[in-house]
Amino acid sequence: MAAAATGATILLVDDEENLRHTLALILGRAGYCVSTAESVDEARQHLQAGPFDLVFLDLRMPGTGGLVLLRELRDRFPQMPVLILTAHATLDSAIEAVRCGARDYLLKPFDPPQLLARVEEILAENEPARRQRVILSEIQGLLDEWKQITTNCSHKQETDFTLDPARFLQRGAFTIDLHARYATLAGKRLCLSPTAFDYLVTLLRHSPNPVPYDVLVLESQGYQSSIAEAREMARWRIHELRKALEPNPQQPQYIITVRSVGYRLIT
Repeated sequence: MAAAATGATILLVDDEENLRHTLALILGRAGYCVSTAESVDEARQHLQAGPFDLVFLDLRMPGTGGLVLLRELRDRFPQMPVLILTAHATLDSAIEAVRCGARDYLLKPFDPPQLLARVEEILAENEPARRQRVILSEIQGLLDEWKQITTNCSHKQETDFTLDPARFLQRGAFTIDLHARYATLAGKRLCLSPTAFDYLVTLLRHSPNPVPYDVLVLESQGYQSSIAEAREMARWRIHELRKALEPNPQQPQYIITVRSVGYRLIT
């Protein structure tokens, strides 16, 4: 199985112990690296380290339901595929979850060969994005190691390496790779949707100057609009950006609202 050979990571979220054990055993024997969680809170702990290649998610669990977690995953990891686990009694909920961004649903009980075939199919579809994450992580690790070696050898104040200005934007703690389309803040990679990334690029290019609403929308999305229309279009994207980079989105310290004008990025 080609997908299994990559050591793909899978998170299984279900409160039924027997199902978790059985499904983890099936996936593990197929060569996948499986983590399990019996609740949404436990799943969140697993996801603190970053996305998985695939998530199995039961919608009906005690406490916080799976649909709440699904919405969180769509915001944090929009490219991460989610498979809903459901019984016939909750099929309508599973279909609604697909409308909310889940990749597909599987009916309990499962047929192992069909289940593994579906897993392989989904992972194959997502392999380019997964390889990009792996490569970018390796590059970042090498850059971090290079900086550490340079610091230890020179015993001088940490020196930034020269970045190609045609590819990289760097202001303060922000670094953006325009080719690979990823951004870091103080060395930590930000999880951004493609449009949110473009908004951050526009804000960083103009920083520390404020960016008017219509200019922000035009440069980020290519839309010519009135100021009123642009204000509404930009509001959600700024909300999304603040969730990704602000310690407290309710009290932003990086993206500041300039009343009646637009937004400015503090670097």
